[in-house]
Amino acid sequence: MRRPQGRHLAAARPMRRHRAWPWVLLVIFVLLVAIAGIGGYAAKTMYEQAKEVKAHEQNAVSMLSGFSGKKDLNSLDQISQKLPQVQSETRQANDIAHGRLWNLAAKAPYIGNDIKTVQGMTSTVDGIVHDSVPQFINVVSQLKSAKLTDGQGQINLQPVLQAQQGMKKANAALQAEVKDYHNLPGHQAKIAMVRKAYDDAGVKLDALSGKIDQVCSTFQILPDFLGATKPQTYVVLSMTTSEARSSGGLGGSLGTLTTNNGQIAMGSFRSNTDYVNYGTNPSADERALFYDWGPLQSSFDIRDVGFSPDISRVAEQVKTSWDKTPWGAAQPIDGVITIDPVFLQALIRINGNVTLPNGVVLTGDNTARFLLNTVYKQYDPRLQDVVFGEVALQSIGSMFSGLNLSKLAAIGSIMGPMTQGRHFDIYAFDQTIERNFTNSGYSPQSPDNETQPKIGVYVNEQNASKMDWYVHRTSTITKTSGGKTGQQTYHVDYKMTNTLTRAEASTITNYVGGGGVLPFGAAVEKTFVYAPMGGSISNLTITGNATAPTRVSFNGKNPFASNITLVQGASATISFDVTTSPKSAGELALDQTPMGWEDPGIAKVNY
Repeated sequence: MRRPQGRHLAAARPMRRHRAWPWVLLVIFVLLVAIAGIGGYAAKTMYEQAKEVKAHEQNAVSMLSGFSGKKDLNSLDQISQKLPQVQSETRQANDIAHGRLWNLAAKAPYIGNDIKTVQGMTSTVDGIVHDSVPQFINVVSQLKSAKLTDGQGQINLQPVLQAQQGMKKANAALQAEVKDYHNLPGHQAKIAMVRKAYDDAGVKLDALSGKIDQVCSTFQILPDFLGATKPQTYVVLSMTTSEARSSGGLGGSLGTLTTNNGQIAMGSFRSNTDYVNYGTNPSADERALFYDWGPLQSSFDIRDVGFSPDISRVAEQVKTSWDKTPWGAAQPIDGVITIDPVFLQALIRINGNVTLPNGVVLTGDNTARFLLNTVYKQYDPRLQDVVFGEVALQSIGSMFSGLNLSKLAAIGSIMGPMTQGRHFDIYAFDQTIERNFTNSGYSPQSPDNETQPKIGVYVNEQNASKMDWYVHRTSTITKTSGGKTGQQTYHVDYKMTNTLTRAEASTITNYVGGGGVLPFGAAVEKTFVYAPMGGSISNLTITGNATAPTRVSFNGKNPFASNITLVQGASATISFDVTTSPKSAGELALDQTPMGWEDPGIAKVNY
């Protein structure tokens, strides 16, 4: 991808259930000690029953061990055969925990909530193996026996369409069970170990339900994406996060992807240099923030469409530029897809290695580094977009080739995380299709939903360079008050560090390290911090070399903004407090500009 010229500086793996049981055993063990204090025959009886509950749950865990790792789909038949016995074990455990003595103990003044928590846990486990697990098994069994491709590149969408409703129903059952779990009185448990076990279990269940929800979301968008109802042509915009823009990175090469009833065709990629004479349509706010303010004065062409953190705005700007070109005027588009090397690396991990014409082999481990750093140091700038286009053609082109259940599950398992990390985004101009993409989380925007609170931190490199490969960003989000829903408060520390060493600096040119009136090897990040919709940010400070954070107008919203300068080895930390909307229906999330790796660097405390 080419550095701006002419500028000047101013899863489907729905079967993973093994994580849901160990915490039940811990709580039961703790209660063995607690109920010993009840005294007499009742205590002895409950003590013996608690051991029975523990034994039943242990048996269930043992039999469900096949739900782990890569055995998910291969062990489906074996798991299906074991399911009746698993259900028997969890049902017996649940029946015992809801027996007369337990129900009486649940009303006791001291350990009542603790008993209710264990009862709720056994109910949740029993509900999962009697409700959502069988539904997932049924859906996956149908997909396993279906012919998903004709072997010639044509995807059979009918099995996917048939699986949609079953997957949606199973996921709804699981999400309801997790919601019931969070309504248990675990946070008020008198025994600390019970409370801790409950909290730890909640984290695991949230991770599990989130994973399943992502896979189901992929199933919901696939038919539209693959042209089930009408042909779709998307512009595929590659972005290099080594020169950060809010929603990704500098716009590089562009290609096309056309889908028609499961048939996929990739068009060749053109370099961004073919688009520099066909500008975009910047808003007054964008001109003020990215030209008047500086230090980088944008030329507002395809390279800078990522300035906005809203994929809707990015797509609009891509279409503006596309429609001005002779080839674009002859080919109307239905949407825009943005990708980066981290997404391509994930695809290569599924599809297999890509070999470049010069013999370089790209794998599921080295692709991102090669495309985000090595290529800028070892290849002529005129060849960089060619290399990226070749990798994109091979990896995306083979994304659905040889499709079977295992590959579909692998694709489903990466799509959600890739979109959450902003390594893959999609926007459709047909609002019916786009509504499905938005509801499934594939069209990210800056904070815009009161019930799903998130903050946004977006950075834009102001040194014409590829320095953002060396900028590592980490965050710590500490919950300071509130429950799982309703208004909550948090403290956030967001740290950026320029990791470029003196030794590494000696190996790069101005093309990578920048320079001019700015220090060589420095990263200058124009940073925007957004409050959650319906909430607020307060006490915002920045430690490090930064301009004073101020409120700005940015396409209808008012984030805080600052230019942060990071010379070699320097760090800066943005600290602030967050209050979410009273309408919040979940915990605070962080949306941010992607980096050159999958780990978003987010630590959550007291969640």
